[in-house]
Amino acid sequence: MSMNNNNTFKPLGASSSAYTHSQIVPGQYPLSQAHAIVQAQFQAQLQAHGLSFNPNAKRFPPKPPVHTATPFKQTESVPGPRRKKHKPNEKQLPEKASAILPESALYTQLLDVEARVDAALARKKVDIQEAMKNPPCIQKTLRIFVFNTFANQSVDSNTPTWTLKIVGRILEDGEDPEQPGVAAHRMPPLYPKFSAFFKRVTISLDKRLYPDNHIITWENSRSSATHEGFEVKRKGDKEFPAQIRLEMNYVPEKFMLSPALREVLGIQVDTRARIVSAIWHYVKARKLQNHNDPSYFHCDQALQKVFGEDKVRFSMVSQRISQHLFPPQVILLEHMIKLSGNTPVGSACYDVMVDVPFPIQRELNALVANVERNKEIDAFDESICGIIRKIHEHRRRRAFFAGFSQSPLEFIEALVESQNKDLKVLLGESGQNAEKERKSDFLKQPWVEDAIVRYLNRKPAAGSNAPGST
Repeated sequence: MSMNNNNTFKPLGASSSAYTHSQIVPGQYPLSQAHAIVQAQFQAQLQAHGLSFNPNAKRFPPKPPVHTATPFKQTESVPGPRRKKHKPNEKQLPEKASAILPESALYTQLLDVEARVDAALARKKVDIQEAMKNPPCIQKTLRIFVFNTFANQSVDSNTPTWTLKIVGRILEDGEDPEQPGVAAHRMPPLYPKFSAFFKRVTISLDKRLYPDNHIITWENSRSSATHEGFEVKRKGDKEFPAQIRLEMNYVPEKFMLSPALREVLGIQVDTRARIVSAIWHYVKARKLQNHNDPSYFHCDQALQKVFGEDKVRFSMVSQRISQHLFPPQVILLEHMIKLSGNTPVGSACYDVMVDVPFPIQRELNALVANVERNKEIDAFDESICGIIRKIHEHRRRRAFFAGFSQSPLEFIEALVESQNKDLKVLLGESGQNAEKERKSDFLKQPWVEDAIVRYLNRKPAAGSNAPGST
């Protein structure tokens, strides 16, 4: 149907003098001929008003009505987030069961004590975890042993070999192992393994004897596991000196101070944070802080050699000392690969000061792990929950038989009525009231208009004849 914008349009069925109706007497024409006459008259009336009608045109489904004056807001039905069901406390006795069992008061007191103990453990666990983020360290002596072994070095042997070994251990207080025996090389379980103390280990062999692989390098960043020591095995029957380069692995990173800064602080190697803290204590001890502007401090003759200025801002100290910090000095060792005499060969040892975690740190980690997972306590909790469920079941049985014994007739009537309600709920009849829905007041409620709009706007199912389907 098309409409000219210059003409006025009246809805069909409205009274108008411009419309002329021809009366058709029933039985005067056959049904098909009468239908053609009515259609021709209807089309003539439309053409008189500037309209056209095509009976073969495709019909589109009617659009849902738009209510501009409705006080209800049209919204799409979007499923909200699922609410988590709060699991009831299965260890708590119900009040009705507590009234029946006077002895349950002691159990309730035990639950209160358990709750307080759990809260205290949770607080201590948080404190321990915070303390473990910055674990305290102590300095210990790491003794490094370098020696080699050999095999099949006789004239008749076809495959002479030698093995270079680098091992070490932390010296306990009052302990001084001198021989590189196997038992003395094992690190105590309280401390990290030997390789954890080094960032990089490089072993250089004689290039003339081993031209293809005379440099052996191990890096801590490429190794996921720590080791008790390092071992290099090669074929050969020639003695030569091996060069060993050890780069320490400091966590957090440490730096070697320049001579000027070392003269001020008296520190050779330390972390950046401790170096800045030492400068602050130096300024405070000598009262060099600016009284007018406390964010600055004055430089005495020793600090002027470091910063090159008379006054420095505290916030710039960490940046200004970068030019006075250098990587720690590497450890260079040399070992003569000997292939004769007694094995192992070499009795040299070297002592290095390293930072190791405080011994109690390992115990704290074990404590936190035990608090998180305790199978024995979980088994007891499960057993208690099972007993509480049995108490619930026995209480319901007792209430059932007690009600029946007091008034059998009323109890049976109430039970039948309850079962009848449950049956209606299962059949979907609980929310229907035919007598109430039959009256017109039911359809005049505020929610009816919004419900109709939602019904018309809903997406019809495929193949259904619901509103909105073609």
